[in-house]
Amino acid sequence: MKLKVNREKSRVTRVTARENFKFLGFAFRKYKDDILIRVHPKSLKKAKAKLHELTRRNQGRNVRHVMEKQKLYMRGWLNYYGLADMKSTAKKLDEWLRRRYRMYIWKQWKKPKSRFRNLRKLGIPEYHAKLTAGSRKAYWAASDFPAVKRAITNERLERVGYFNISNAYESIHEACILRTIVHTL
Repeated sequence: MKLKVNREKSRVTRVTARENFKFLGFAFRKYKDDILIRVHPKSLKKAKAKLHELTRRNQGRNVRHVMEKQKLYMRGWLNYYGLADMKSTAKKLDEWLRRRYRMYIWKQWKKPKSRFRNLRKLGIPEYHAKLTAGSRKAYWAASDFPAVKRAITNERLERVGYFNISNAYESIHEACILRTIVHTL
C-alpha cells in the first residue's frame, strides 16, 4: 500500500496513559476494574479556546446572537464527545460560560449610570446597585460580584437563550450509552 507512517502519532503505549494516549480526541482512564472514556485534555482546551473566542467582549453583538453561536458549536461538540464521562467537566464549563456571559453583559452596559439603572431594573437594592455600578474593577472581576450574580441569574440567562451544557450533556450521554448497549446486543 506504500503508506507513510507518521512517527510522531504512531507509538505503542498503555491505553490508560494520561498524557501519552489520544485517540480521535478521546483518552481513557482506569477506574477500579473498568476503563472509562473521557475527553482528552488537549481537546477540552481547544473547545474552551473556541468558546472564549465566541464570547469575546469586543464583538458589539447582542448577547442572544452570541448565545446562538455558542449553542450551535456546543451541540456539535457534545454530540461528538457525548460518549465520554465528563459530568463534572460539563458543570465547570457551564459555570465558566455563565460568568463569561455576565461579563459580556456588564461590558455592554458600559457606563455606571446604565449599570445602576439595569441593576435596579433587575431587583438589586439601591445601595448595592450604586456600589456595584461604581466599581472600577475589570469586567471579569465584576462578573463575580454578588449583585451581578443576583441580577443576571442562571434562570434569566436561560430565558434569554443560554444553552445549558450540563443538561444537554446528560441527555446526549444517556442516548449514547443506550445506543452502545443496543449495538452490543
